[in-house]
Amino acid sequence: MKIIFIGMPGSGKGTQSELVAKRYGIPHISTGDIFRENISAGTPLGKKADKLIKSGKLVPDSITNRIVAKRISDPDCMKGFILDGYPRNRNQAEFLEKHSKIDVVVLINLDDETARKRIRGRYNCPNCGRNYNIFTGPIPKKDSLCDSCGSALVQRKDDEESSFWHRMEIYHRITEPLVRYYREKGTLIEVNGNQPVPDVQKELIKKLGTTIFSK
Repeated sequence: MKIIFIGMPGSGKGTQSELVAKRYGIPHISTGDIFRENISAGTPLGKKADKLIKSGKLVPDSITNRIVAKRISDPDCMKGFILDGYPRNRNQAEFLEKHSKIDVVVLINLDDETARKRIRGRYNCPNCGRNYNIFTGPIPKKDSLCDSCGSALVQRKDDEESSFWHRMEIYHRITEPLVRYYREKGTLIEVNGNQPVPDVQKELIKKLGTTIFSK
């Protein structure tokens, strides 16, 4: 089973894609996580990506495509995978098609203002990588401290207000056209992302099951 998750910043695609990955026992592949790992390690790619991400820009397709192609060719992806944050545009989608047949594309719909609120509440542990959200959960037991390791939580640079609106503009202009692209291919399913996380998950699993077993 090979699944793509599409959604604006704050839509919950990261949370939902991780839950689905665990449910079906397939790898969750986030291009954002891959870039952050390189940034933390101080690799040449990481340094370049860091500058772009902090300014709210996207990493060039030539770099992103190469990283994704390498990752989905790993042995643990033989039975399937979930892509979170890729493809972001038509060029990436066409590149992916040449390397793998995608079974389902999940679009998590959300309005802009709800997305902004969720992003404002999003915090991350720089030590262990655990994510929190004071509006949607999980909420840290101790204010601003990670439940797992006790480190101080931080807000990612690309979640700050100025970067957020720039990312939204990029999403509406570049990523939204993918919806029509995949709808025409008959692989798109849509989920209401304005619901609480458990309700989104319930709707998603139901629609995934219907789509997958009808193929």
